[in-house]
Amino acid sequence: MKKYFAILLNIGFWACYFILIGILIALYNKSSPPAGDHVARMTNAFKNLFLFAILPSAITYILYYLVLFPKYLQQRKFWLALAFGLAIAVGAAVLSYILHRYLIETGRVLDMDEGGKNGRSTAVKVIMVTSFINLIAGVIALSIKGFTTWVSEIRLKELLKEKNYEMEMALVKSQLDPHLLFNTINNIDALILKDAVKASNYLNQLSGIMRFILYETKTEQILLHKEVEYLEKYIALQKIRTANQNYVNFSVTGVMGNKLIAPMVFIPFIENAFKHTNNKKIENAITIDIFVNDDNVRLLCANKFDPRPSARQPDSGLGNELIRKRLDLLYKGKHSLRVDKTNELYSIDLMIPNG
Repeated sequence: MKKYFAILLNIGFWACYFILIGILIALYNKSSPPAGDHVARMTNAFKNLFLFAILPSAITYILYYLVLFPKYLQQRKFWLALAFGLAIAVGAAVLSYILHRYLIETGRVLDMDEGGKNGRSTAVKVIMVTSFINLIAGVIALSIKGFTTWVSEIRLKELLKEKNYEMEMALVKSQLDPHLLFNTINNIDALILKDAVKASNYLNQLSGIMRFILYETKTEQILLHKEVEYLEKYIALQKIRTANQNYVNFSVTGVMGNKLIAPMVFIPFIENAFKHTNNKKIENAITIDIFVNDDNVRLLCANKFDPRPSARQPDSGLGNELIRKRLDLLYKGKHSLRVDKTNELYSIDLMIPNG
């Protein structure tokens, strides 16, 4: 929510509050007898209203708005919020009474005795009435703060959805790797004369990948088996570039059924595994395992790499921070991601809930 809207709500409340006080002063002036010093009576009336209606209410309002709501009520500390709320209202009332009683010379404006039972009784009544007024101001402060916070959270969720959409689009674009596309087309072109059937199969897989990226990823969730089919096609196209049949070890354990998953959650990790695996002649250079059970889906992906600086690949695609942000948006507080890196092995362990 725009800050000026919250400011306008606060100004609107206090404008109405002061209008009410003005009406009370006007009624007091109208009902007062004409005898006596009119200026002195109005001055005393204003002092009383300021000390018992404006100052304590303002203190309560500000503390409820800036402290009580964000620190206690919003954190679901309801009993503490109630205790501190009462303490603030009563404390502000006591402070206003002390200021009136000992710091401002107002004579016997409220017919308060200098001592005795009548004075104590009047003090208790004044503090109780002032506390009640403070509580009303405090409740209004909580209502305004709660409303503005609620609207702000709705707006924040909308912004998060927009950000999530933008990151998904960035993710989609990152998957259209020109190198993969060009290399795959060149490999298929070289296969056409040698093995037309195999070349046609790879071409269909490439077509399936592009169809998946362009059409299947537009929804918030897809069937898990479609995501796995996409991974299989992606891995198959990567394997064209090596004669090593055991270059990649990919397995899925469990029943996928109708389980749902956010589209393209696994591919950034698998893509990075291929990009940073230098030697394609190594056995099981990349190991990808997916485990499916009733509650969650787990991805284990590990790749061997050459730790020498000269063998490192330039970083491209989605970085780890962007991947983590997307996971936080999709599965905030419901997923786990662990990354381990040794001298020659990089591995990730990702757990996300079904649906």
